[in-house]
Amino acid sequence: MLLKFTKMHGLGNDFMVIDLVSQHALIKPAQVKQWADRHFGIGFDQLLIVEPPGDPSVDFRYRIFNADGSEVEQCGNGARCFARFVSDKRLTTKKCIRVETKSGVIELTLKNDRQVSVDMGAPVLNPPRIPFDAPQEAITYTLDVLGETVSIGAVSMGNPHAVLRVDNIQAAPVERLGPAIEHHPRFPNRVNVGFLQVIDAHRAKLRVWERGAGETLACGTGACAAAVAGIQQGALQSPVEITLPGGTLTLEWAGPGHSVMMTGPASRVYEGQIRL
Repeated sequence: MLLKFTKMHGLGNDFMVIDLVSQHALIKPAQVKQWADRHFGIGFDQLLIVEPPGDPSVDFRYRIFNADGSEVEQCGNGARCFARFVSDKRLTTKKCIRVETKSGVIELTLKNDRQVSVDMGAPVLNPPRIPFDAPQEAITYTLDVLGETVSIGAVSMGNPHAVLRVDNIQAAPVERLGPAIEHHPRFPNRVNVGFLQVIDAHRAKLRVWERGAGETLACGTGACAAAVAGIQQGALQSPVEITLPGGTLTLEWAGPGHSVMMTGPASRVYEGQIRL
């Protein structure tokens, strides 16, 4: 059986996207891991799957698998690619699309300049719901890792994030601290790790070590979490332009209880077929 797919990217965060509305297949974690291999497979950070909705009030179900085959709750760059994909494939004619994810319903809006805005929902700051082991909610937390103590913000954007402030993004210890914090016992479901350098009140730079994928060129939920942490700490003000290695996203957040709005590009790379 041949399965059609599309290779896409959002600021260099790359995806294999499969339409399981008009095609039918059972995707197994071992296949995802094989396809993700950049030497022997297609190569991607995440696999995105479009499925019919389980809830009649939404348009699609959106599933995300990391390169290691694990299914995750949310992916902001993937959400923008998802919106562009279902529009380009004529799976919908709507400009505002409601999508069911593992972490809840999100809304995607296609703009005339081919940018996509995503209502990422309100950030979760309560530690048990992130989930993060802490006695009470705080703006920053201390974390003991590899023999040192670091200060982090902890945020869930449908998936868990730890955000560290750094003075120099190029010198940030991403490869050393990223995997250690990802697997820290205080994050029972593991965690994505953002390294944030504030430039001024409305601009920042970010590198992200993604759970199950390693460092990627961009992470939409990571940019949302970084903006939230920076605003909470008084270092940033909405709207915020966050520049990642793959490009820039615009984030807007009015404070606790309000949704984070993320706007950025989504690009198609090529179409292909793979034999199951």
